[in-house]
Amino acid sequence: MRKLFLLITLLAAIGIKAENYPTRSDYLWVTVPDHNDWLYKTNEKATVDVQLYKYGVPQNVEVKYEISPDMLPATSNGTIVLKNGKGSISMGTRKTPGFTDLKLTATIDGQSTSHHIKVGYGVDKITPYTKEPKDFMDFWQNEIAEMRKTPLAFSVEAAHEYDTKKADCYLLRLEVNKQHQCIYAYYWLPRDNKKGPIVLCPPGAGVKTIKEPLRHSYYADNGCIRMEMEIHGLDPRISDNQFKEISNALSTGANGYLTNGLDSREHYYMRRVYLSLVRCIDYLTSLPQWDGKNVVLQGGSQGGALSIIAAALDSRVTLCVANHPALADMAGYAEDGRTGGYPHMHKTGHLTPQFIKTLEYYDVVNFARHITCPVRMTWGYNDSTCPPTTSYAVWNVLTCPKESLITPINEHWTSEQTEKSHCDWIMKRIK
Repeated sequence: MRKLFLLITLLAAIGIKAENYPTRSDYLWVTVPDHNDWLYKTNEKATVDVQLYKYGVPQNVEVKYEISPDMLPATSNGTIVLKNGKGSISMGTRKTPGFTDLKLTATIDGQSTSHHIKVGYGVDKITPYTKEPKDFMDFWQNEIAEMRKTPLAFSVEAAHEYDTKKADCYLLRLEVNKQHQCIYAYYWLPRDNKKGPIVLCPPGAGVKTIKEPLRHSYYADNGCIRMEMEIHGLDPRISDNQFKEISNALSTGANGYLTNGLDSREHYYMRRVYLSLVRCIDYLTSLPQWDGKNVVLQGGSQGGALSIIAAALDSRVTLCVANHPALADMAGYAEDGRTGGYPHMHKTGHLTPQFIKTLEYYDVVNFARHITCPVRMTWGYNDSTCPPTTSYAVWNVLTCPKESLITPINEHWTSEQTEKSHCDWIMKRIK
C-alpha cells in the first residue's frame, strides 16, 4: 500500500499543475508520511520520508526544516542530510486536534527549493472557535424578507459568443437591493425550451469579474441552467484599465472588501453579497426553463463558502458542492494556538471583540449548522489559503447527508478531473 501511495504521488507530480509540484521545475520533492491517509490520533507520533531530485537525479544535500501548527509560527526546526536523495524526519505529535506543517528548504547549486506537507491529528474532533448568535437565523430571515420588498429588477442581453453546443448564453445585470446595487452573471439556457436544474456558481475571493465563463461549460451541455456570477457589480465587458482601477480601490489590505464595514452586521460589505445569492435564486427559479425541483450550488474557496451559505439561507437549494470553503472559523486566531480561516484577519488587526461579534453572523461554520440538503465537500491538507483545520471545522458541524473527497496532497487548487466529478455527482442526484 505504501509503494502504491508513493506511485500515485509521483504520477501527480507529473500530471497535475500545482503549487507543490510546479510544471517545468528542475526539482521534485516526494514526502510520504508513515500513515497512508496522513492522519494520526492525538499524541501519536508522525514520521515523514523525504526525497529530493534534480532533473530526476537523487540529491545528497542538507535540508533545513521547520515544524509548526497549521498556519502558526514554528515550534521547532532542524536539519537533515539526504543520502542518495532520501531521509526521514519525525514531526512529533499534537496533544489537541488539528494539523501540523513540515516546511522544507534546500539549496542546490546556489538555487533554493522548498516544499511542505501537513498531517492531521484527531481531525474528527476539530471544533470551531466561532459561536452562533441566538438570533442568527432570525437576522438573516429578516434581511431576506426586507430585500424581497423590492421587486426583482434586471436586464438581460444575449451573449452568443459564449454559446455551447447545447445551450445559449445570456448576460444578466441583477439588482440586489433598493439602492440599485447589482451583480453581473452569465447564464446558459438549454435550447428548444427544454427544462433543467439550476446550478449556481459563486466566485472565489478577490475583486474580479467573470474572465472564464466557459470553464464549466459541461454543466450547460448536460442540460443545466448554469450561472457563473460575480459579487461586486463589475460588468465583465469593462476594459482591463477600468477593472484595474476598481480592483485597486477595493482590495487593498486592511481596507479590502472583506473587512469593509466590519464594525456592524448591518454595514458589513458581505451582507449584500450573501443576499445576492438568494436574489440570484429568485431570478433563476422564475425562468420557465427551470425544472421546478432542482437548485444546486457549486463553488470553491470563497465560492465554496458562498455555496454553503446559500444552502443554509434558501430552502429551495437541493444540493451543495463546496471545495475548501473560505470564510470559515475566521475568528479562530483569537484563541492562542488555534488556526483560523481565510482571510486571516489577525494579520490586518480585525479580530477585536466588536469585529468578532460581526463575523459570527457571517462565518461559514454557523451557516453549515443549518443545512439540510446533501453536501459534497472536498479539500486538501497542504492548503495554506483555506487551511484543512477550518475545512474540518465546517465538515464536523454538518448534520445533513454529506460526502467528502479528500485529496491530501492538494494545496489551494482542484484538478479538472475533480471539477468534472462534481458535475457527475450532481447529475446522478438530480430529482
